[in-house]
Amino acid sequence: MKMTMTQKILADHAGLESVKAGDLIEAKLDLVLGNDVTTPVAVDEFNKAGFTKVFDKDKIAIVLDHYTPCKDIKSAQLCKKAREFAIQHEITNFFDVGKVGIEHALLPEQGLVGPGDAIIGADSHTCTYGALGAFATGIGSTDMAAGMAGGFSWFKVPAAIKVNLTGKFQPYVSGKDVILHLIGLIGVDGALYKSLEFTGEGVAELSMDDRFTIANMAIEAGAKNGIFPVDEKTLEYVKDRFKREVKIFEADEDAVY
Repeated sequence: MKMTMTQKILADHAGLESVKAGDLIEAKLDLVLGNDVTTPVAVDEFNKAGFTKVFDKDKIAIVLDHYTPCKDIKSAQLCKKAREFAIQHEITNFFDVGKVGIEHALLPEQGLVGPGDAIIGADSHTCTYGALGAFATGIGSTDMAAGMAGGFSWFKVPAAIKVNLTGKFQPYVSGKDVILHLIGLIGVDGALYKSLEFTGEGVAELSMDDRFTIANMAIEAGAKNGIFPVDEKTLEYVKDRFKREVKIFEADEDAVY
């Protein structure tokens, strides 16, 4: 088979036995995310395309986390457009001022993303959810509109870079230092359109906060996504949060990196 963790998740969501780097596929989505910067553009594209309903009101999350409370009329108008769309389509996971938080912390905390998921978000740091063993990647507002309407998205299956973590932290060192060091080694485009797959004994030393931070910054190396194996810490984190079935995918021992 020779598939990486990311490739296995994409194959599963595309209904295929296997995929390889470079394949063009259509994959079903478990969640489509937008915020108050990107959702208004997606709403315009959604309407322009003639779409009249969303594929699943429970599998879309709209988080007004950049502009609320609104600082001026322009930002208020953007939030209004997102709000009206959420109300019109009865979006279950709509987070407005007063019950909002930073989207990439909020979604895991609310149990909306979890192991084995395929997630797109109109925000480059959507790759954060790879900390939970999910395939999660940032897309543009047009792809968000299509995802909200159809429940699937197209992908070019990424090749992967295996990042083997060993040892333990020195005092005052955190996950942020790990990812900054890695980007220093490979460069800001060192993982361009590749999956950064973290593995090794050092993973067990990382808290979930460390993993979220590392996965969040995969995009800063140009990566398509960052992803961690699912272990006891992951399962403990999602145990009382995640509302769907946990699906665990593991890279093949002879996966190509």
